[in-house]
Amino acid sequence: MIQVQTSAPSPSADHRREGLWIIVMGVAGCGKSTLAELVADALKLPFIEGDQFHPPENIQKMSQGVALDDTDREAWLDRLGLELLSHPDGAVLACSALKRAYRVRLRQVVPRLCFVHLSVTQELANARVQARFGGHPFPSSLVASQFATLEDPRGEEYALELDGAMAPSVLCARTIQWIDAQGFRSNAKR
Repeated sequence: MIQVQTSAPSPSADHRREGLWIIVMGVAGCGKSTLAELVADALKLPFIEGDQFHPPENIQKMSQGVALDDTDREAWLDRLGLELLSHPDGAVLACSALKRAYRVRLRQVVPRLCFVHLSVTQELANARVQARFGGHPFPSSLVASQFATLEDPRGEEYALELDGAMAPSVLCARTIQWIDAQGFRSNAKR
């Protein structure tokens, strides 16, 4: 019988001393906010909810069922870059980061930025978005547009892909294991 760790692991050392910036990314409904909060807590880093940085125009468009385009996302990505910089010891950000160009833009601000991509099926994403309760401007009618926009980060530097259908505690444990295996703490001072 395989035993699965059900709580977030304790980091083997204080990641904050070297600075560690992580973006948990993926389509709406993949679980990025849940995982980002768990990872931030495990690493004792600030959690940043990317949706809170959308300008009012973006929120209005999304709430009306209109998908955002590259132009809509420019100011948002710039704000997220500034927010990451405001945490010099590191932070964990939940952000869709759907296109390679968006990730490149954020890496121009924080060069050693790590991405954890939560991959899910469109059916699972739809079900999760439909199950959300109040306050979130993103309707399930826009999930398909996120899948159409998504450019898989496989092959990019500092990118991990995980199955977003797994339990959040398992995803957190695997993320911490990956961070430690990659030696991000020792590379941070370069």
